[in-house]
Amino acid sequence: MDKSKLPELFDSFNQFKILVIGDAMVDSYLWGKVERISPEAPVPIVACNKQENRLGGAANVALNIQALGAMPILCSVVGFDIKGDLLRELLMQNGLTDEGIFADPGRPTTVKTRIISDNQHLLRVDEESTANLSSDIEVAFTNHILGLISKHSVNAIVFEDYDKGAITPELIRRVVELANRVGIPTLVDPKKRNFNAYKGVTLFKPNFKELVEGLKLDVKKNDFIGIFEAAKAIHTGMGVGLVFITLSELGVFISNGERYNAIPAQRREIADVSGAGDTVISTASLCLAAGLETEDIAAIANMAGGLVCEKIGVVPVEKALLLQECLNS
Repeated sequence: MDKSKLPELFDSFNQFKILVIGDAMVDSYLWGKVERISPEAPVPIVACNKQENRLGGAANVALNIQALGAMPILCSVVGFDIKGDLLRELLMQNGLTDEGIFADPGRPTTVKTRIISDNQHLLRVDEESTANLSSDIEVAFTNHILGLISKHSVNAIVFEDYDKGAITPELIRRVVELANRVGIPTLVDPKKRNFNAYKGVTLFKPNFKELVEGLKLDVKKNDFIGIFEAAKAIHTGMGVGLVFITLSELGVFISNGERYNAIPAQRREIADVSGAGDTVISTASLCLAAGLETEDIAAIANMAGGLVCEKIGVVPVEKALLLQECLNS
């Protein structure tokens, strides 16, 4: 695209509201030092000296959208528990609304606790339920989301699916049906369980691993013709508008069903790839809402994903830095 229009494009992000539907979670970190082995079992004892709680999962997509200037509305299911209160508190601390958060008394809030010593990740403890929502909660949560779409002028909807059960096939069907009826673009970051349930979405963004597992393919990551054939199967079988595949060190691939573009990754000092997929779909949602051409959506989102890989930890993309990177590319 014309680079002189980039500042205006990035300014336009500020007027967008993006609904993020998915599995939000608390990422908890325990830092300490290992100085001895337990006498009870051959395991290290970590003397904890610091603890931090952060927003994770679909909430990280909301943080990325916020960092780019837009207003995210996170729709997720938490438990009636202390960790659910913590997630709401973290939303408030980060300037995000909890209007879309729905509580289920029969379900725990998802928490992932990482234990780290001397920058070495020793252990992760997951507290979660991965079962689909019960039928009554599914109906109530879906109606809650549909009500938010009717209440707000939503510019795009992102499904951020971590296979924790908050997103169900019936929820997908009803939300996509309404979005298509009123002209709201929909994007999805899929996982295996609901891979084939996202019929009729505007943009479908698996990574390469999710693509080959979801379609049970035997194709190489650098075989763009083979990937294009797989993308065409998604276009025709699921009625998807754009298929956008992240290929890690090889960049990204995007198809509209008739042609494709493969955009290579830029040369960078990679510090941590965590959260890059969240950044890619967040950026793509705003570019799609702004009406950009297919290749421009992929190019800007690819650049955003690359930038966050230069940072340690799961961090949102910096809007000013992304704009400067786009101008200099």
